[in-house]
Amino acid sequence: MSDVRVAGTGLTPFGNAPERTGRDLFAEASVAAFEDSGVPREDVEAVFYGNFMGELAEHQGHQGPLMAEAAGVQAPATRYEAACASSGVAIRDAVYRIRSGAADVVLVGGAERMTNLGTAGATEALAIAADDLWEVRAGMTFPGAYALMAQAYFDEFGGEHEDLAHIAVKNHENALSNDKAQYQSAIDVADVLEAPPVSEPLGLYDSCPLSDGAAAVVLTSEAYAAEHDLDAPVAITGTGQGGDRLALHDREHLARSPAAREAGAEAYADAGVDAAAVDLAEVHDCFTIAEVLAIEALDLEPVGEGISAAREGRTTADGETPINLSGGLKAKGHPVGATGASQVAEVTKLLAGDHPNSEFVDDATTGVAHNAGGTVASATVHVLEEVGSP
Repeated sequence: MSDVRVAGTGLTPFGNAPERTGRDLFAEASVAAFEDSGVPREDVEAVFYGNFMGELAEHQGHQGPLMAEAAGVQAPATRYEAACASSGVAIRDAVYRIRSGAADVVLVGGAERMTNLGTAGATEALAIAADDLWEVRAGMTFPGAYALMAQAYFDEFGGEHEDLAHIAVKNHENALSNDKAQYQSAIDVADVLEAPPVSEPLGLYDSCPLSDGAAAVVLTSEAYAAEHDLDAPVAITGTGQGGDRLALHDREHLARSPAAREAGAEAYADAGVDAAAVDLAEVHDCFTIAEVLAIEALDLEPVGEGISAAREGRTTADGETPINLSGGLKAKGHPVGATGASQVAEVTKLLAGDHPNSEFVDDATTGVAHNAGGTVASATVHVLEEVGSP
């Protein structure tokens, strides 16, 4: 079984770019990834691409070969769809492809074009990741769904909106130095608490923005990296995937994320580490409550205590386990098909010392990327480790 090295990463800026197409965005990210990796395009043996709403936003299906062409690659290409976990699933399958020995080089990533739909159109498009028969037709939107989860958490474990506000403040602070982030502006707790409500108890600053953007990662086998003398000190050593019932009313718990817990446990076991080894994590904070549920599911905080982690400084940049040093979905942005791959890119740069916020984790060797789909009916977790040059 071959170890999997992250040879190169590429990101577009995340933000509001309604005039740009998905293929344009992925081409830019791919160019950056190839330049970072030093891997020639002709060595790519497969392209795995994550995208959620291409049919709705661009009237475009069959995006795998289209995005391979945009990247300048001639190789079999597959499009993955798992809502907001689309490129997280693509990363996982790329890891397995390389580990199996079936490929030495895979280009994997994702993109999403969202802002051209407008707020109402994008909200409607995102909603199809929920149960159409029992949730969407009843008027459920994801802000409403996560508000239900937040209230269920408060009812079971305690906490208040001010606790969530500290998560938003932290992630905006982390994004200040990230030139790819959509929001490079500081906010304070008062800003969060006084912002317009979106769905009680969540307000405007508890929610991630609509975003356009792309991410690309060049993955190689350790043998290929060694043979070509690549500068690839970070490896994906663990991968996991979990699932849950799609509709909230069918779940046993609203205040926990069983899919993320399952994915995390599998990834830890695969890497041969436990949560105590994790130095930093990028988690799927589409809403502030989602970060709480994620860090508890990953055993980075005990169940019921994640709510106070940001407020008490345990997950801040200078805390015990910094969470979302990129700014997270909350401030960096969330072009949904790109998010999972972008998290892997951010963790790679943090561990390699190439990130604007690497100074906060200069001794870090192990990081985790957690990507979730919908209300976490799908989840992937990847463990990355700085293991030195091959």
